[in-house]
Amino acid sequence: MATLSPFLSKTPLSNTPTISFSSSISTPLKWKSITSFSPSGSSSSRSRRRIFIVQSKIREIFMPALSSTMTEGKIVSWIKSEGDVLSKGESVVVVESDKADMDVETFYDGILAAIVVPEGESAPVGAAIGILAETEAEVAQAKAKAASAGAAAPASHPVASTPVPAVSPPEPKKVAESAPSVARKTVATPYAKKLLKQHKVDINSVVGTGPFGRITPEDVEKAAGIAPSKSVAPSAAPAALPKPAPAAAPAAPLLPGSTVVPFTTMQAAVSKNMIESLSVPTFRVGYPIITDALDALYEKVKPKGVTMTALLAKAAAMALVQHPVVNASCKDGKSFTNNANINIAVAVAINGGLITPVLQDADKLDLYLLSEKWKELVEKARSKQLQPHEYNSGTFTLSNLGMFGVDRFDAILPPGQGAIMAVGASKPTVAADADGFFSVKSKMLVNVTADHRIIYGADLATFLQTFSKIVENPESLTL
Repeated sequence: MATLSPFLSKTPLSNTPTISFSSSISTPLKWKSITSFSPSGSSSSRSRRRIFIVQSKIREIFMPALSSTMTEGKIVSWIKSEGDVLSKGESVVVVESDKADMDVETFYDGILAAIVVPEGESAPVGAAIGILAETEAEVAQAKAKAASAGAAAPASHPVASTPVPAVSPPEPKKVAESAPSVARKTVATPYAKKLLKQHKVDINSVVGTGPFGRITPEDVEKAAGIAPSKSVAPSAAPAALPKPAPAAAPAAPLLPGSTVVPFTTMQAAVSKNMIESLSVPTFRVGYPIITDALDALYEKVKPKGVTMTALLAKAAAMALVQHPVVNASCKDGKSFTNNANINIAVAVAINGGLITPVLQDADKLDLYLLSEKWKELVEKARSKQLQPHEYNSGTFTLSNLGMFGVDRFDAILPPGQGAIMAVGASKPTVAADADGFFSVKSKMLVNVTADHRIIYGADLATFLQTFSKIVENPESLTL
């Protein structure tokens, strides 16, 4: 008994053929139509039905889009080798996206017939990186398909690099002389038509010297046997050829011993985001905050695993609850979104780049759970194992350089967010109280960069006032 293909669903056959198959089949489908008849000898009582059989069982493994900003991915390693049997849901390859390394699973059972993109090379999103055959019978055909795809890709490079011989453009005069020999409508400028009528000159007897054989006023005056008018002398000059674009200035030579290092996938993504940020009109507001109470609280909760980053993220989330406009975002320049969740993204420096793990619903988590979540995210970030929703769902970003002794800095607004807070170090500062007495207090400076299309100066100032009150009276952070 023949075995049905797994792409086919068992459906009753009727007069109208019915078939369902996976839409992921990437090779052209070859159909075989079989007509069967009933055993009755009468032609009038014969019934016909057609059975369609899918003969193509070769699929392509595509480079997936692992984030909204990913345009290409790099193959870190192939977990499976050519000839390995794969099961649905099994990891096949590790792909480096613009933010993390992720395992890519197969959605089908089959045999990894060919690897199109080897380890260490990149491919655009949607490109085939491997060929999957359903049975051993299709392996040879899949290998041939992979070989043809690999041969077609480099074929375009020699063509592009072949020097094109320079061809000098034809002179305008020669074009004008050859124009009458072509059967086409004679065209004259409006002023030339006026002179034709004034001097009673037949238009068919005039040879045009303008662009594409157009008759100019000078051509009419020449045909009429009169001297060209001085008033139209400037237009008598033949049309000038367009000046070639100035050649690009040669790149400055490298200094001795210098090397050019291409961007990694993550560095390229950071570069793209920073350039995109330049199109957003931003402004910055700074605010000094006394941190003596926060420092004292930190010393108490530090043995329990709470970090200063978790304290600041929690304080920012609580302030955003009272000022939701600072948590809003504008992505199209025509409207803005009031985000329902407060997701604090925190900038983390990792080897070869920068990433912003996201503390989702930071306002709803208690301080200790928030700290545990943050430690997990940092570990995953440094091992490049973050999932897309763990780094691209932020609604407000926190960047802290205080641990490096930086007292103040400005941060660049990430695309798709309304504001980012830059936190400096807390340092002893002489301050005067309301009664005029001087004392030494710890003070830190925070600077917030905001999208001025949706957040205004007063919005940011009141947000910072609320944030300052929470930090200077931090008891509510542990509730």
